[in-house]
Amino acid sequence: MTDPATAAGGPSLPQERRHPAVPRGVGTTLPVHAAAGGVLADVDGNSLSDFRSSIAVGMPASAVTGRAESMGVPHVSGLGGNPPANPLDDARTQLREAVALLGYDQGMYDMLANPRREVTVSIPLRRDTGETEVLIGHRVQHNFSRGPAKGGLRYSPHVTLDEVRALAMWMTWKCALLDVPYGGAKGGIRVDPRHHSRAELERVTRRYTSEISPLIGPERDIPAPDIGTDEDTMAWMMDTFSVQQGHTVLGVATGKPMSLGGSRGRSSATSRGVVHIGLAALAHRGVAATRATAAVQGFGKVGRGAARFLAEAGLRVVAAGDQYGAIAAPGGLDIPALEAHVDATGSVVGFPCADAISPADLLEWDADLLVPAAVEGVLTAANAPRVRAKVIVEGANGPTTPDADAVFTANGQLVVPDILANAGGVIVSYFEWVQANQAYWWSADEVENRLRRRMLQAWEQVLAHATATGRPLRTAATTLAVERVAEAHRLRGLYP
Repeated sequence: MTDPATAAGGPSLPQERRHPAVPRGVGTTLPVHAAAGGVLADVDGNSLSDFRSSIAVGMPASAVTGRAESMGVPHVSGLGGNPPANPLDDARTQLREAVALLGYDQGMYDMLANPRREVTVSIPLRRDTGETEVLIGHRVQHNFSRGPAKGGLRYSPHVTLDEVRALAMWMTWKCALLDVPYGGAKGGIRVDPRHHSRAELERVTRRYTSEISPLIGPERDIPAPDIGTDEDTMAWMMDTFSVQQGHTVLGVATGKPMSLGGSRGRSSATSRGVVHIGLAALAHRGVAATRATAAVQGFGKVGRGAARFLAEAGLRVVAAGDQYGAIAAPGGLDIPALEAHVDATGSVVGFPCADAISPADLLEWDADLLVPAAVEGVLTAANAPRVRAKVIVEGANGPTTPDADAVFTANGQLVVPDILANAGGVIVSYFEWVQANQAYWWSADEVENRLRRRMLQAWEQVLAHATATGRPLRTAATTLAVERVAEAHRLRGLYP
């Protein structure tokens, strides 16, 4: 099984010294934390338990005025090269556009723009040296009108509450678009895994799981790996939660090792989904895979597998990069050799069969297909005019800002949004959850065939909607997803 230990831009290294991708430090934590030792409650005031932690509760609709800007949704800047907005600004901008197109009122926007629950916890860590370090962790549940919350857990020194809020919102749309019976959630701990031993990371994970345990469970919220976390992290989470429950609860997390209820195909699911969509998008543009070239930004969980599967499909992967640097080879990179190099050295840098290029040049490389598979906000108004790829398939969450989207639309470039392109992971996480709840495991072929069918069905739905309405794929995908979530809200009604 491919080691999924590293993040989107980080290579696989031994357990003690992993190198996960480091997302950009965007956004700031909003000062909405209640005092420690309060009563954990959702935004409707439903008490969950006494919880000795710092609690962050989403802004209620009653606190919102008639303008979206009052909720922190700024006017989207023009193409003058201003600094990009943080991910939460981008997510709310996309939502605001969808709400306007669907004709919903301000109340619906308010409900969907704010998470249902948030919790921020302090995590005291006893270091191997005997010193104590206090870390900050978050778990945000954006929506669960269509089912339990679902979303990854990332470890990064640049985690912010705004970032986690945005990622949880995108997970809501992703699950709705792929018709997976989940709402969106996300978690994060502000920690650099590269500077901590495996034993320390286990202690961090177990304490974090203990702190958020009133919020999670197979019927409440199901975490999964993300940047800086892996199947070991999910095993520790499952074990800690199970010990508290007094029995084994395999369905509390997905992305676990096979011997602990993991699913075949889970570690490569996001990469395979990206490639299924990438090939479909190229075919839609009349580009045959065997004549196409690709550039992949990020060579970790998603990018590494995507590069391998693209090469196996007949594309020439002419450029690739990670958080340490980038490389290119006009005749195509030898992906198996590059993977061996990364396993040996920890980075694509120094690969002998390619030329070194800058990470900025990688995004602008002359290729038919660009797969940004690292972190948020890498395609902006500043570099979008120089991006030459005909098709952009978002392997990462939120790599394209609204300003960059406008440039790509004006230039006729096809952008397949993250909530469709990288949904393979949540689909197979759903398969894992189903298998765990039934205690019946599928074959690798069953998983792959079902994944491919679900991804291509969603692609056809989004493409048909975009064609019928004359809208970009992102707008079509977001409106379809928002409409499904809003319909669930309408059918359930408001309580009380």
